[in-house]
Formats: sequence, structure tokens, C-alpha cells
Amino acid sequence: MIVVVGDSMSAEYGIRRGTGWVALLQQRLDREKLAARVVNASISGDTTSGGRSRLAGVLKQHKPTHVVLELGGNDALRGLSLSMTEDNLSAMVKTAQAAGARVLLVGMQVPPNYGADYANRFSGLFAKVAREHRAGLVPFLLKGLADDGAEPTKYFLPDRIHLKEEAQPRILDNVWPELKKLLK
Repeated sequence: MIVVVGDSMSAEYGIRRGTGWVALLQQRLDREKLAARVVNASISGDTTSGGRSRLAGVLKQHKPTHVVLELGGNDALRGLSLSMTEDNLSAMVKTAQAAGARVLLVGMQVPPNYGADYANRFSGLFAKVAREHRAGLVPFLLKGLADDGAEPTKYFLPDRIHLKEEAQPRILDNVWPELKKLLK
């Protein structure tokens, strides 16, 4: 059992149900004949504090072998403390590992208008937490979609935050290599 605990990027915000990267993950597992079921425990708007407060219940209910943590973007958008975000992510990784799950931490980046220092510290905290707890890491969920050279109008909804259905396979392609390593 793989549980994804995320925010709107994983909760299919603004797109048809069943078309998000988490649903596509289940299809890929089935195609590759990997016997794993995926539960999407993502909530649009969730922060690391919200994820931390509900993680124990999710773990108890589903008893996953793997947990994908895709949280932190809303912390940055709200200007929350980086140390709080790091503490929450660290606590979630430890909690999931203590429950017997292998953890994949999914990183996010913030737009350049937040300033280079904040942006670098924010993106770096995912790698730091993953390294400290020997968790898997996807450095940037939106690689190839929201970084240099990407075409924002092609993949993003009009709010320029959330992604269209067309972007979902690319998101899965960013997550899959690291998740597959943990599934072995």
C-alpha cells in the first residue's frame, strides 16, 4: 500500500477526478504488474502542519508500506517559517518510518519573487530532511513544468499555480524513478 499525503498538486485540484498524477501512478503500477494499491490522502490547501496533525490517523487507517509526502508548497506561499516547515517534514518522515513505511519526500520550489535566499533555503530543506532520515527524494515535483524554459500557459491553469491534466503524466514521470527505487 502506497499512501500519498499531499496538497492540491496531488489532490487533483481543478481537473477531472481520476486524471491526476496519483491516479496515473496506480495505472502505472498495474501496467508494470507491481502489486501495490495507492491511496490518495491529499487535501487541497494543506500545509505541513495539517499533514503532520493527520498523518498518524492516515497511517493507522491504511498501514502503508510506502508514504509519499508532497507538502510544503502552501507553507511557502503563506510565508510560514522555514524552520517550522522543516520540523514538520522531519516529524512526518520519522512518524511514517516508525510505522514501518519507506518514505519518499517530494520537493517544491517557490517563484523567484520570493528572493533567492528564501527560495534556496526552501528548496534545500527537502534534501536536508531526506538526507537526515535516509528517505527518498524527488528534488522538484514540477521539474520541466515550472522551471527555466517551461511554458507556463501550456501546463498551468489560469491561476498559474495549479496544473492542467496535460501536465499530470510529466509530474508522475518526475516522481516515478525515485518511488520505483523504494518499491524494490
